[in-house]
Amino acid sequence: MNPSLHAFLDRFGATGSLVCAIHCALLPLLLAAIPSLGLSAWLGDGFEMAFVMFATSVGIFSLVYGYRRHRRIRALGVLLAGLVLLWTGLLYGPWHHGSLALHAAVMTLGGTLIGIAHLLNLRHVHDASCAH
Repeated sequence: MNPSLHAFLDRFGATGSLVCAIHCALLPLLLAAIPSLGLSAWLGDGFEMAFVMFATSVGIFSLVYGYRRHRRIRALGVLLAGLVLLWTGLLYGPWHHGSLALHAAVMTLGGTLIGIAHLLNLRHVHDASCAH
């Protein structure tokens, strides 16, 4: 893969994951305004599922490729921890529909971890490709 394409994917993935984390953090604050603002399509379960699938596919593709170049497992470990939190927060009923605060916290932490994983991967790929 072209190194500039790989760097773009990591930056794109990190940005998407951090947008996801912001979405999850702001959801409790916007919950009362959903009906009056017409935001139910943007803040609903379908949007959340699409975001988690997006984060999963970009994260796995980009970080597995990066691992093949730099052979450091740390970024993949952080990615997997973030994905476990996102998928559990989405699919485990008591966390998804039980407590809004718990759901927001789990999803925010998961999205943040995925963003951090992409940034670590960028750093590791850069270190591996440069002769410092």
